[in-house]
Amino acid sequence: MAGVGADLEPGTILHAYRSGLFPMPLGTGGPLGWWSPDPRGVLPLDGLRVSRSLRRSCARFRCTVDLAFGKVIATCANLERDGGWISPEIVASYTELHRLGWAHSVEVWSADDELVGGLYGLGIGGLFAGESMFHFAPDASKVALVHLVGVLRNGGATLLDVQWRTEHLATLGVVEIPQTDYLRRLNEAIVLAVEPFRDIAPGSPV
Repeated sequence: MAGVGADLEPGTILHAYRSGLFPMPLGTGGPLGWWSPDPRGVLPLDGLRVSRSLRRSCARFRCTVDLAFGKVIATCANLERDGGWISPEIVASYTELHRLGWAHSVEVWSADDELVGGLYGLGIGGLFAGESMFHFAPDASKVALVHLVGVLRNGGATLLDVQWRTEHLATLGVVEIPQTDYLRRLNEAIVLAVEPFRDIAPGSPV
């Protein structure tokens, strides 16, 4: 952890991400912490691993971008899971960042148009910092990540930050890099003029 305190105003959060930090409260009702893991988990945009079964799952679902940000972040916040950290203040702050065009979501829908998976995060230039994901159907969060990578590659992004590498994310190609390497890549990414965060045409997963 790099620090404690400060606020969740849009300018504060954007400055933090540009500096390699992200906010996460210290426990339920605890003070706001600012984190910069070393090593850092990233998913190389050319290193996504899509198994045969995941490709089949991609074909079963429909994905959208920024269609239901409020539902996605609310669902991520309401999940009963260990380490839950998305407070009402976080929800309010990132919802405002979404309104301002900085925070984005990917939604995964079933054949009967039920929201069964999704993720949200923050985009600055060529950086996308993933914050949280969820699934109610097998592979739905993985499908959201596959779609996100397609959107980022299509738009010219260069850095997908997932904060920490987990065994689950490692199966999809997430690796760890030293903080110094991350900060170098971050500084290169945030100054890029990339295409707006927008959906890609339906097709094969990347």
